[in-house]
Amino acid sequence: MAKNREFGNRRLHSLLGVIPIGLFLLEHLVTNYMATKGPESFNSAAHFLESIPFRYFLEIFIIFLPLIYHAVYGIYIAFTAKNNLGRFGFFRNWMFFLQRLSGIITLIFLVWHVWSTRIQVAMGTEVDFDMMAEIFSNPFMVAFYLVGVISTIFHFSNGLWSFAVSWGLTISPKSQKIMTYVTLIIFVLLSYVGVSAIFAFV
Repeated sequence: MAKNREFGNRRLHSLLGVIPIGLFLLEHLVTNYMATKGPESFNSAAHFLESIPFRYFLEIFIIFLPLIYHAVYGIYIAFTAKNNLGRFGFFRNWMFFLQRLSGIITLIFLVWHVWSTRIQVAMGTEVDFDMMAEIFSNPFMVAFYLVGVISTIFHFSNGLWSFAVSWGLTISPKSQKIMTYVTLIIFVLLSYVGVSAIFAFV
């Protein structure tokens, strides 16, 4: 019974990492990428999101609650996982280890990011181009965001591989190898979007 519960929890954890959290990440990256087209484009995209009906309801039940579950259970997985890097230094073992490591880094980054944006909005601060430019006026914050964004994108991209295996989408070694290349391409493309957005604010 306990094994069935853990199996179900892991599959739910994997699913939430893609839907809705992964979809929200994609939307967030696209919105931030608007900064590369200038302050007005970014401000317009940000204000559009803030005007969505039932925004707080959607944020709580579609973003924050799934994210909290994914994070809490992810911490459990990270600290109970048995890494075999010392004995089996294969590529997938490294990906297994880096998935857990990037999860911890991403969690730290997200806590800060939510505090510096969403919580500040609740306190009356407006999220716009100038706010983000002020954050990135500090070189340390630029480095912090670069690490955080790349870590988050890696965690999502590599998580897609685990998701495909967990849900029986890639069963054969060949399909899993193809999925490895697909997720690598996704990681590179999304990293370009995320890094470009950061430097657009600098």
